[in-house]
Amino acid sequence: MEKKLVIPGELVSEERKRLGGHVFIENGKIYSDALGIVADEAQAVSVIPLQGRYMPCRGDVVVGIVAQEKFAGFIIDINSFYFSFVSKKEIRESLKVGSIVSAKIFEVNEINEAELGDIRLFTGGEIVSVSPVKVPRVIGKNGSMLDVLKNGTNCNIIVGRNGRIWIKGGNIELFLKAIKKIEDEAHLSNLTNKMTAFMEENKTAAV
Repeated sequence: MEKKLVIPGELVSEERKRLGGHVFIENGKIYSDALGIVADEAQAVSVIPLQGRYMPCRGDVVVGIVAQEKFAGFIIDINSFYFSFVSKKEIRESLKVGSIVSAKIFEVNEINEAELGDIRLFTGGEIVSVSPVKVPRVIGKNGSMLDVLKNGTNCNIIVGRNGRIWIKGGNIELFLKAIKKIEDEAHLSNLTNKMTAFMEENKTAAV
């Protein structure tokens, strides 16, 4: 069964439920404030947006790119509204402009500027970008979709919550096809099973 797609202002539910993200109540009815997929549960309802820029959240692991070097540290692009600054005192790796890193978000202030830590430098590889709101589908429940991608492509894969994915080695062409399919079909149910079949078909075709 396909999940319901709604547009801003569209009715989501007439039942009395706890409000989740991207919904509002008017005259006792619940409406969407975004283009997205309805997540309707027994006690709560929300809408998962199909598009959107990354909003930093404490505890998230992100994939960033070094945008600029300063005397005291580095400016990191994390695909958000603001770049982040990391002191050289906090970094053990040798970074330069263009370096790809993973980082953990330690704090987020009132204007959504993120404080980063646990900086890790990636060597080689490349970056693939997806909409940040599609990241949960790329990872899957308990990492199920990510396991399908890793096993099907033999790529080293790190998925950042900010919509950037670092990949290295393996069948990168198949990975790119798989990511596009996940993005295009993120609104469908049983997607992990469909992607498992997709991987098997494409591996067989490549033999």
